[in-house]
Amino acid sequence: MSNMSVNMHNLVSSEEAINIIESSVKTLIANPHLAHSLPPILLRGAPGVGKSTMVRDIAKRLGIGFQDVRLAEMERVDFAGLPSVKDGSTRWNVPSIWPTSGNGILLLDEITSAPPDVQVAAYQLVLDRCISNSDYKLPDGWYIVAAGNRDVDGAVVKAMSSALANRFMHFEVEANIEDWIGWALSHDINPSVVGYLRYKPDSLFKLEGQNRQMGWPSPRSWERVSNILPIFGGAEQEDVLRKAVYGLVGNSAGVEFMQFHKINSKFDDVLEYLTNPKKKIVIPEALDQRYALCSAAAYLVWNGKNADEQKQRVEGLFRIALQLEADFATVLMKMAMCGNSKVPRMAAVIAITSCKKMKEFTEKFGDLKTKQDVRL
Repeated sequence: MSNMSVNMHNLVSSEEAINIIESSVKTLIANPHLAHSLPPILLRGAPGVGKSTMVRDIAKRLGIGFQDVRLAEMERVDFAGLPSVKDGSTRWNVPSIWPTSGNGILLLDEITSAPPDVQVAAYQLVLDRCISNSDYKLPDGWYIVAAGNRDVDGAVVKAMSSALANRFMHFEVEANIEDWIGWALSHDINPSVVGYLRYKPDSLFKLEGQNRQMGWPSPRSWERVSNILPIFGGAEQEDVLRKAVYGLVGNSAGVEFMQFHKINSKFDDVLEYLTNPKKKIVIPEALDQRYALCSAAAYLVWNGKNADEQKQRVEGLFRIALQLEADFATVLMKMAMCGNSKVPRMAAVIAITSCKKMKEFTEKFGDLKTKQDVRL
C-alpha cells in the first residue's frame, strides 16, 4: 500500500477539521509560549475538496493574518531569500512571504507536491519555526498548517520523508455534503447549485470514472459554477453557460445540473411567497422541484433591506414550511438557520426560533432539535 493512501483512522469531515484547527489557533494565540510544543497540522485530501479555502476562512473568521505559501512553486533558495553584503558580511534578505508580527495562520500549501529539496528546507521551519542560514523566526502567534493531495487521486505527489512527516499531526479530509451545504449557504453560493447538490449529494465530489485531465465535480468546481451563473445568466447565453458548466464539472454532472437550473430559474414566485402573506403558496409535486423551492427560499430569506422586511421574510419562510411535508419543512428551516454572508448563523437561528410562527411549526412537525437525522 502506498504511504500516501487514505487513512480511515484519521479521516475527518470539513467541520471536524475546522474545529481542530480553530481550537489549536485559539490555544496558541492565548498561550504564545506553546508555539514550539503545539504540533502543526497536515491536511491531506483529494484535489478540490476545499482544504485551502477552509484554512483561509478560519483566519478570516478569527480576524487574524493569513499567508498562503505554495511550496510546489518554490525552490530551496526562496526560503532564505536573496543575499546581500553589508559591512563585509553576507546577509539574507527575508522574503515578504514570511510573517513578521502579529497572529495568524501560515499555510504551507501543496507540500506533498513540493520537490524533495524544498521539503528539506521546510524541516526547520516546521520544527523550529525558523529558516536555515537566516535570522528569520516565525512569530509565536502564527500557527502552521500544511495541505497536500494524495497519490490515490492521481495528483502529482512527491514522496514525503519520514523526518518531515513525523513533525505533523495528520488528518485526511473528506468531502461531506452536510458540511458543504452549510458553508455554501453562509457564502451565498447560488441556490441552483445548493439545490442540485442537495437533490444529488453524490455529485458533490466524483472522481472515479472521470477524465481527470478535464473538469469533474468537486467542492471547488461547484463554487466556480456558482460564480459563472450570473456572468452567463441571460437566455441568449444559455449555450455558452452550458459549455462553461460542462467545462467545470464534466458532461454527466453538467447535463443534470443544467436541467435542474432550468427548473430553479422558474421559481420567480418564491420572493413573493416570502413577502406577500396573501400570495397562495403552491408546492410542486416533483422532488427536484421541491429541493429547488427550498433552496431558493433559504437563499432569499436573509436578503431583506431592513429589519421590518427581514422579519416579514422570516414569517414568509414559515408559511412555505407549513405547506411542506415534515422532512422538507425541516430541511428548509435548517438550511435557513445557516444564514448567509451578511447574517451569521447564530443571528439566523435567533430570528427563526423567536418568530411567532415557530410555535405553529413545532406543533405540526415537532422540535427541530429532535430531527438531527434529516440531511441538509
